Order: sequence, then C-alpha cells, then structure tokens
Amino acid sequence: MPSTEPSPLSIALAYHSAWTGHDLDRAMGYIAEEIATEAPSGAINGAASYRAFLGGFMQQLTGVETIAAFGDDTTAVLVYYPHTPATTHAPTAEHFIVAGGKINRTVLIFDRPSFAPSSTDTTTEVPA
Repeated sequence: MPSTEPSPLSIALAYHSAWTGHDLDRAMGYIAEEIATEAPSGAINGAASYRAFLGGFMQQLTGVETIAAFGDDTTAVLVYYPHTPATTHAPTAEHFIVAGGKINRTVLIFDRPSFAPSSTDTTTEVPA
C-alpha cells in the first residue's frame, strides 16, 4: 500500500517556503524536536536552538532564488541563493533527512564570507 505521508522533498519544500516567507512558526512545524544540524558556524541541536538560528537569519532575508530540489524516500536536497542586504549571490545547499513527517537532520552548506558586510559598509566600523 502506498504511503500517504508527504515525501521528504515536499516537506523540505514546504519548510523552505515557510521560512523564506518569514513564517517562523509554520517553518518550525516541519522540524523535529530533536533536530541536529551541521552548519558552517557549528552544530545546532534541538528545536529551540534551531528556532533561534533560523529566526536570526530570517531577519536578514530579503528574498530567495531556488535553483534545484531533489529527493528520495528519506532525504531531500535544496540549492538556492538567499538574498540579504550583503549578497544576492551566495550559493547555498541544504540536505534534509526526514522521518515521521518531520525534518530530523540537516546539513547546511554555504560560503560564510559571502554574507559578511562589504568592506565599504561603514555601519560595521568600530569607533576609535
């Protein structure tokens, strides 16, 4: 009998749509309480820590261009360009492991320097 549970790809895409649409509560509805994430900044464990991480980045997000989405019975991969005041061209990839209709594990890959303020941005200078 075919599964009536949404595919990992449809869950990842719904999650992606929620957070890139600035709906943190809806995005977190796709996240397992025990989520484990590997990110360039380090490990993020548990839904509360993940919510803080995602909510902080959402404040910077001004748009997104999704360029690829793939999935199978247990995983999904999304590739996209998040737009922030610092960049609109920072290739980003996320690998999701989904079980029981929730995202349980993610690996987030992006170039951290792409999100840093430009060297001409005077708002980040520290007064002497």
